[in-house]
Amino acid sequence: MAINVDTVYKTVLLILNKEQRGYVTPDEFNKTATQVQLDIFEQYFEDLNQQLRVPQSDYDYSDRQMSIDEKISPFKTSGDCVYGTGKFSLPVLDAEGNTVLNSGIEPTAFTQVSFYRLGTPIYSPVSGFPTEIQRLQRNDFYNIEKSPLTASVKAFPTYLYESNKLTVRPISITDSVNVSFIRKPRNVVWNYALGNLGQYVYTAAGSQQIELNSAEQVEFITRVLFYSGVIVRDPQVIQVAAQEIQNNEINQKS
Repeated sequence: MAINVDTVYKTVLLILNKEQRGYVTPDEFNKTATQVQLDIFEQYFEDLNQQLRVPQSDYDYSDRQMSIDEKISPFKTSGDCVYGTGKFSLPVLDAEGNTVLNSGIEPTAFTQVSFYRLGTPIYSPVSGFPTEIQRLQRNDFYNIEKSPLTASVKAFPTYLYESNKLTVRPISITDSVNVSFIRKPRNVVWNYALGNLGQYVYTAAGSQQIELNSAEQVEFITRVLFYSGVIVRDPQVIQVAAQEIQNNEINQKS
């Protein structure tokens, strides 16, 4: 479940007001919130790498790894690779039909996503079973092709991943390659219209919710406030403020 961007922004404003630390405009909030979301997202992978170094006999190992994997799961998708000039390019579209951007290009529409990390390539021939393509390092990739005893075959294909391209062996594989991958979270947007008094009024249309797990809400708000110059040492302060915002919204609707 995502984090409600309106609740977060209003909670930040409430705490800033109580601390007499000024005001954050919607545009300033959107930029800060997008960076905070990316920081927390990238921390998932640092935490996962750390967990992979923990002895697997640890009884809590699988639970901790599963927890991190659940947080990453919403960003997992897949798409068909495009073949050309002897190599496969990364997917142009993901499984949901979104345009996939790479090479650091920033999305400008909700129907665009940014490629973050390659997952597993699968070769699915017209006749036969889907086969995972094994990734090799450059030296191994070219050395095994020097002997017919070790060369890649369609039943056991291999690939080299460089510069966002997949070189697949055997060279007879020129289609039917699909890859799973992880996309970046979409940029946070608290969209608004101007009210009669010139105030900012939240509009759900055109807004982009925070795509992190809802369990991250307190940490998320803490980091946004830190960027705004406020250090909150007691998480309960944020929980109380967020609840106050939610209660006000319920009262207004009723």
